[in-house]
Amino acid sequence: MSNCLVEIDESSAVVRLTGVLDAAGAEAVRAALLARLADRPGPVVADVTGLRILDEVGRGVFAEVRREVADWPAADLLLCDPAVDGPTHPDPALAGVPAFTTLAGALAAVAATPLAAVLTADLAPTVGAARQARELVTTGCQRWGMPMLVDPACIALTEMVNNVVAHARTPMTVRLAPQDSTLHLAVRDHSSRLPTFAGLSPPNRAGGRGLLLIDTVARRWGSSAIPDGKVVWCVLHPDDEVAHLG
Repeated sequence: MSNCLVEIDESSAVVRLTGVLDAAGAEAVRAALLARLADRPGPVVADVTGLRILDEVGRGVFAEVRREVADWPAADLLLCDPAVDGPTHPDPALAGVPAFTTLAGALAAVAATPLAAVLTADLAPTVGAARQARELVTTGCQRWGMPMLVDPACIALTEMVNNVVAHARTPMTVRLAPQDSTLHLAVRDHSSRLPTFAGLSPPNRAGGRGLLLIDTVARRWGSSAIPDGKVVWCVLHPDDEVAHLG
């Protein structure tokens, strides 16, 4: 990314990109944006006012990042680009990324996001981490009027946190937020080892059922690699039936 400079404004939601972006620098830009989205709740604004984009691969990285974080709790990517014609721009490479011609307009959209509807906790990889995560779930579901999701969310988040305790063994950040009628959960750790799900495990094998439990209670789940670790996320819906887990 020698021709593209990424500057993160720690005091705001803005990530400034300047210089020249081509296909060779797209992956580094993608990684930088994902890292910022993992570390900061709420939408992030990519300000490309001072950036010259040479090809469709470089321009398409913003839509790729937005798709990657679509199911993360309280995460979105907006664009400040004077070259586009407002949020309903026709540029196919941006594929629905909300774009604003001024930074003030983009930041106004960020300010309109209800960040009060986000709960975050930094946890150590200890035995008590899962209990603390369940307390966060209970608080959130009560606050957001989702009592029916307390049990499945506790199941999913317990397994996500315990996976960090058992395998990653790094500090973690737990985040949850409502979106319409769904509940979005995520655990961010500092291990590059991504979870793998092989379906049902033999009844005579101890352990290995954490991802099966998540797959049972969640409408969808997945993981995203970021520069210094990963984000494991899931989405729960009140209409989903939870199978008997006894």
